[in-house]
Amino acid sequence: MKQTIVTKKEAWLHAVRLRTLPLALASIFGGSFLAAYYGVFRWEILLLASLTTIFLQILSNLSNDYGDTIHGADHQERQGPVRAVQSGLISLTEMKRAMYLFGVLALISGLLLLYVAVQDWVLFGMFLALGMAAIWASISYTSGSNPYGYAGLGDISVFLFFGLLGVFGTYYLHSLTWNDAIIWIGIALGLFSAAVLNINNIRDIESDSIAGKKSIPVRIGKNAAIIYNWCLILGGNYCLLMFAYVTNEWTSLLALVIFPIMVKVGLAVQKGTDSKEIDPNLKKMAVSTLAWVILFGIGLVFLAKS
Repeated sequence: MKQTIVTKKEAWLHAVRLRTLPLALASIFGGSFLAAYYGVFRWEILLLASLTTIFLQILSNLSNDYGDTIHGADHQERQGPVRAVQSGLISLTEMKRAMYLFGVLALISGLLLLYVAVQDWVLFGMFLALGMAAIWASISYTSGSNPYGYAGLGDISVFLFFGLLGVFGTYYLHSLTWNDAIIWIGIALGLFSAAVLNINNIRDIESDSIAGKKSIPVRIGKNAAIIYNWCLILGGNYCLLMFAYVTNEWTSLLALVIFPIMVKVGLAVQKGTDSKEIDPNLKKMAVSTLAWVILFGIGLVFLAKS
């Protein structure tokens, strides 16, 4: 049975989707923990990068609500949580204004981040271009005339922005140096982030198929999507093993404490027969990813130095 949105405040909370914010912060924390380990950590970078990422994630969530309504994915037969615009309490115009607001906030905080981190104008321009690309990706996932999420390309975007670019970019803004070893953590978080999106798309496979949204589960079918989900979960934890091997910092494996929880999430998704059973695993996977990063950081920064 669908959850009913009663008030406008509830509608906005649904649109913001607070449960997705832990996932948004995971790559920022991952890059910052790595910076702390290598002795180049800066608090102002962590705070501004976190703020920028939260604004971008909220922008993405609002755009998703707006775009799915426009393109028909949030129709009456949809079995997932009710969307804010679909509820009728928030108009398309109001949602569009909120999108503009968080787009501007993300741009302002991103510019402050670059001003604090980068003194070279060439680097400033490069990171500004990446930031604008992130804003575009947040909006264009389901909005616009040719949303890439409807072509099944969301997993690639999530892997890049929540994984490789999130971790590498954050680490580089701390250090202004390159480090090959951190690629394993970037890949790991990219895979976990793709798993969260994949669980979302498995939940919505029927309604997405009706709306013509060709997500990976729609393209390959639910059974293959579940196998894909296991590959993402197992692959991310394998990358942690590779990082520990490459750096010889085995205390970073403290993050594997979360592995049984991720396995439990994978099993729940595999056994779920409808969207109501699958939906809670979105939040569990997102929170598990953040917990994985925090334990990784504790093991790497504190236990490795003791």
